[in-house]
Amino acid sequence: MKYNFTKSLLTLTIAGLTSAASAQTMGTESTDNFQKRDFRTWSIGLNGGILTAATPFNGENNGDFRSPQISWGYGAYIKKQILPSFGLQADFLAGTVKGVRANTIAPGAAQDASSYNARINWAGSLKANFTVANLSLNQKRSFLSPYLTAGAGYMSNSVNVQNTPGAANTTFHNNFFVPVGAGFKLGLSKVVNLDFGYDVNFMKSRNFDGVVGNFNDRFAYAHAGIEIALGKKNTSQLQNFSPIAALREESAAEASALRTRLAAAEQARMRDQEQYMKDLGDDDMDGVANKFDKCAGTPTGTVVDGAGCPIKAPAPQQIIREKVIVTEADRQVVGEAIKNLEFETGKATIKERSYATLDRVAALLVEKTLA
Repeated sequence: MKYNFTKSLLTLTIAGLTSAASAQTMGTESTDNFQKRDFRTWSIGLNGGILTAATPFNGENNGDFRSPQISWGYGAYIKKQILPSFGLQADFLAGTVKGVRANTIAPGAAQDASSYNARINWAGSLKANFTVANLSLNQKRSFLSPYLTAGAGYMSNSVNVQNTPGAANTTFHNNFFVPVGAGFKLGLSKVVNLDFGYDVNFMKSRNFDGVVGNFNDRFAYAHAGIEIALGKKNTSQLQNFSPIAALREESAAEASALRTRLAAAEQARMRDQEQYMKDLGDDDMDGVANKFDKCAGTPTGTVVDGAGCPIKAPAPQQIIREKVIVTEADRQVVGEAIKNLEFETGKATIKERSYATLDRVAALLVEKTLA
């Protein structure tokens, strides 16, 4: 693999880390929705596994040695989970990468005798860890969590080459590398995960194995290990949190609450409708609705007022008629008054000398209660 490709991969990885950090800064509000204080966000891991120069990116003929061998390696890391799907981890790795049968030698006994042994004294890297999916639809704490990793690292290594023309042994020297990997974790509890992963490490140098070849060197690390989450007791790990399950649970709770509210509203509507029909009914058929009828149960045909109460007819008044007796003397008084009634000439004014007879007539009327 050419150096330019490795350099580009390193640049893209750093850019991805910068973007993720920026997104975290800009998305503080969204991360607060997870209430991270209720989750374990720090963890440490230990692992061991196989180191080999055999990777999916090279075969027998495009590496410096035809037959990669298997050796043991070990590593550790500390990780900070920022989001359920994103975290940053610092990795440590050590071990030995081996191979035999250099491709620079023609097949035969000489090629079979050639070999190299590259000792990784230490290798440190910073990786972005992307949880692909928390595969749980019903449980907020998922069991299976596949992930992808990418980052950049720096190592100190030495190499011992045997029977390989053009190769050179080196003491411990430093190299940059780009680790890219994938794996999955099994959440055994709120604290412990089993971690299974596979990393391919792309070297900046072309002489990791002691031979300066046409391709940048690389090696793979297949490992298994254990991860222990740090944090408050009885809290779950943020990386195992399933937003899908949480959303389903929240939606189910909201739907249940909505159904309860709708049922209560329907019951209230039916009660109101029943009360409305009762209030506007006229049980005693008096023309006044029950709600306004203050005298319920009046007999049919009863005349009622606006409040539904019977109207009381006024008691009939007794007319007493007195018989008035007119005597002969009374007639003479009236007759004299008529005879003596005189008016001023050309006027409707009664003369004063007629007043005396008129006064007697008035007294008579009063006496007989006719006035």
